[in-house]
Amino acid sequence: MSDKDYYRVLGVEKNASMEDIKKAFRKLAHQFHPDKPTGNAEKFKEVNEAYQVLGDSEKRRTYDQFGAAAFDGSAGGNQGFSGFSGGFSGFQSAGFEDLGDLFGNMFGFGGARGGRRRERRGSDIQVDVEISFREAVFGMDREIRITKSSVCERCGGNGGEPGTTRKTCAACNGRGVRTVTQRTVLGTIQTNVTCSDCGGEGEIPSVLCTNCRGIGVLSQKRTLSVSIPAGVEDDAVLRLRGEGEAVKGGVAGDLYVRIHVGADQRFQRDGNMIYSMLRVGFTQAALGDRVKIDTIDGPVELSIPAGTQTGAKLRLRSKGVLGRNGRGDQIVVVEVMTPTRLSKQQKKLLEDLDLRE
Repeated sequence: MSDKDYYRVLGVEKNASMEDIKKAFRKLAHQFHPDKPTGNAEKFKEVNEAYQVLGDSEKRRTYDQFGAAAFDGSAGGNQGFSGFSGGFSGFQSAGFEDLGDLFGNMFGFGGARGGRRRERRGSDIQVDVEISFREAVFGMDREIRITKSSVCERCGGNGGEPGTTRKTCAACNGRGVRTVTQRTVLGTIQTNVTCSDCGGEGEIPSVLCTNCRGIGVLSQKRTLSVSIPAGVEDDAVLRLRGEGEAVKGGVAGDLYVRIHVGADQRFQRDGNMIYSMLRVGFTQAALGDRVKIDTIDGPVELSIPAGTQTGAKLRLRSKGVLGRNGRGDQIVVVEVMTPTRLSKQQKKLLEDLDLRE
């Protein structure tokens, strides 16, 4: 059973808030990213694994109750103790293949010997990408560089030197499983576990691949193009299937790209609407005017109606964020600036006007 302490990995207390966990992850991810001078690929992977669990409230509850073993050493890869239906499949997805085989053999649910072998799956990866406010509105393609395990190109992931044969695994005699005797509260019971030598395949290469030494995967730097959709919001997560960690004899995990949208001092966003502020003079507000104002598309001319009051909201149609029903609008909130420094003549003119409610 795994004894990983994800709280210790992130350097937070067990009662830490989700925001504290997120902050700790971002700090450590920046510190250990393999492309940085302080990078450490193993530490980066460990921190990412911890956050995949603690950063999800449901998975965190499962971890707090059952520990890291509930995730089979792959944060986010399985759902752990999400249920016990389907022949104790909850035990198997939690990494307790031995217990799954134990109860399967005792009560007829089927185990590794007679059932279908559970497909291996690589770990998921998460990366953080920062984009500007404008890029979030219109979308973009962004290239990211990551270091991850990928299928060995020389052997295609089978671990054998090209052109050579495979032979029966001597450790399990080609069965793909090994019988282990265990002492339990029910007595001494024999259970089936996946053979560690062949990974459950029953065969091993006769000659190991000279590139990966039979592992089937290699740690490599890769450049991926990520299409960030128009209208993406801050803290959104994009999923790239099969772009996570590769694993021999199984499928690769997924790559999760968390988007961080930078602030723009001119604009605030609320869903598909964009808000901005406009300060106008007393005379402009009273008599009306036409002024230039910034939008996400560039400057446009805006008409200020006569008698405009502070807090008035003027609408620029289709200058907001793209959504399912087209682009939203930009709302311009007006602030009327009352003059504070008046000449004697200006004061006299205002007194003569005697403008009152």
